[in-house]
Amino acid sequence: MPEYPTALGASSRHEITLLGQSLANDVMGTVGFGELAFWLATQRRPSAGEVRVFEAVLAALADHGFTPTAIVTRLTYLSAPDSVQGALAAGLLGGGSRFLGVTEDCGRFLHEALAARKPDQSWDDFARDVVTQQRAARKFIPGLGHHVHKDGDPRTPRLFAIAEEEGLVGPHLSLFAAIGRVHPEILGRTLPLNGAGVCGAALADLGLPLELLRGFALLARTAGLIGQLAEELRHPVANDIFLSVDLNNRSVAPDGGLHG
Repeated sequence: MPEYPTALGASSRHEITLLGQSLANDVMGTVGFGELAFWLATQRRPSAGEVRVFEAVLAALADHGFTPTAIVTRLTYLSAPDSVQGALAAGLLGGGSRFLGVTEDCGRFLHEALAARKPDQSWDDFARDVVTQQRAARKFIPGLGHHVHKDGDPRTPRLFAIAEEEGLVGPHLSLFAAIGRVHPEILGRTLPLNGAGVCGAALADLGLPLELLRGFALLARTAGLIGQLAEELRHPVANDIFLSVDLNNRSVAPDGGLHG
């Protein structure tokens, strides 16, 4: 008979185990959800400091108001109120390069860039090399700039402070901070380090799998989308959004008419 080993959940007639622990006796009521999510992903129990940084990231990414992910969740629920899972899935599917995906993009970018750092190179000198190379390649630096918080994203200094307090500022956060310091002299303008980017740097410094960084952003946003649906039940706006578009559409000719 084939075997399918797993260190995650398993059940017998009288017991459920999770990560080698008794789910009922050792996990439920004892392990917080953020700690459990970290533990499930890494299969090692995080320290209290790691939990604090990880949960700060989850809080930072949970909800940003009427973003496209929130709007589509509300509209999908309006269309199919019998499918909460469909409404949540619709919002999560919108987590991409413009919303939520920056967390993964920034973490990956920093991790790949760090491979070229010389052992005796200062963070600012290395960051100048990184920014110069990106500019020469005409590529954006993930996590640099924000469409609303043009004078500084309030999440960024707070997450840096929490990581510093817990002794968890590693190479990814160090490089990201240095990029924030040196980029104006190279790009000729000052852009804020955005919250999604610093979240990616913090998650990478925690040693979480780079391939799953967007998954943690989606985990956080799931809580926010549940909040959006809960508010939609109390104070519906989805129908107004729908009617605003439906009653104000303008018929145009095919092809070039849309750009006239």
